[in-house]
Amino acid sequence: MQEKSSAVQTSKARAALQLLHRQQLQESLALASQMSLRIALIAGAQASLAVLLALVLTLLSPWPGLVGFPALGALAALFGRFAPLARRRRIVAVCALLLLAAVLAPSLASLLGAGEWALVLVLALVAGACTVAVSRWDLGGPGAVILVFAAGAALHPVDSWQALAQRLAATAAGGLLAWVVCWLTDGLRAREFEQLRFPAARIPPPLHQWIAGARIAAGAALAALLAWAAGAAHPAWAAIGATAVMQGGHLHVTMNRALQRMAGTVIGAGLVWLFLAQQPPLWGIVLAIVVFQFLTEVVIGFNYALGQITVTPMALLMTLLASQTALLGSMPVERVLDTVLGAAVGIVLAVLLSSADDRAHLAALRRRVMDM
Repeated sequence: MQEKSSAVQTSKARAALQLLHRQQLQESLALASQMSLRIALIAGAQASLAVLLALVLTLLSPWPGLVGFPALGALAALFGRFAPLARRRRIVAVCALLLLAAVLAPSLASLLGAGEWALVLVLALVAGACTVAVSRWDLGGPGAVILVFAAGAALHPVDSWQALAQRLAATAAGGLLAWVVCWLTDGLRAREFEQLRFPAARIPPPLHQWIAGARIAAGAALAALLAWAAGAAHPAWAAIGATAVMQGGHLHVTMNRALQRMAGTVIGAGLVWLFLAQQPPLWGIVLAIVVFQFLTEVVIGFNYALGQITVTPMALLMTLLASQTALLGSMPVERVLDTVLGAAVGIVLAVLLSSADDRAHLAALRRRVMDM
């Protein structure tokens, strides 16, 4: 038994060394070809339009203080860009409901008196549950990370049932708006979609889905609790980082996402710090969110790091609107630190919890690269 345990540990240690190979860094810097740049542009425009309408209509309504939540619901437009038209509408509707549930869980917990550490655990459970839902219903990218982002933005406590109802209604309205925007504009994808050939969907067995969900819940919980224990004001960012990294299907993909997320977040945090230093007005923040949202959907297909450069400012600014906090210059720095923590926790747990098949796949990949 001890010999077997030692062999497994050696295998995991070898996998960790393979992930630190210089080839891994080169892979993380490589640019991929877009499956369809036109669809990426259309999807970016759809998501940006949904978010813009959600922000503007809420700011002009009698409830401007809720502005962040319709925008969170509008993120349902990010899903299903490569799905047929009828299926796209179903995917957006399901994701709108999942975003609503992601906002409900921490909001209800805070209303019932949950402490900060308990809210962190609720966030981790949302991460695990949403991972299973995305996989089981084949909802595709951007995956559970967007749902965890919504839950993280909802960690700001509510103090009454009325406030909870308003938050949920605002999120649902944003989801409905996303569905309407996609319904009205999805015809723009039709011609391009007919020319593409997609591989058959591979939905993992239920047991594998639950294992993946449990891993991500554990990673999100550990990362967020470490950030909370260190005094971070936004431990959800660490949970988001761990979730994003652990979504990778293989160890080398997980490592790529960790490197790309950390590098992209550092640059993106610098951009948002420069932007906030100008003390922008509210409408300037709204415009920046929309622009960064569009750019993210266009460039993230080329390289995940490029997407992080643009999504980091968007996420920070949307969090500010949802939590109604002041524009603090320290937020970009905390975003970087929490992201690095979350990515580190994600890759460490991915190796420790990896299966023999995971490590064999990584070893075979490295051998093929060495033979080239």
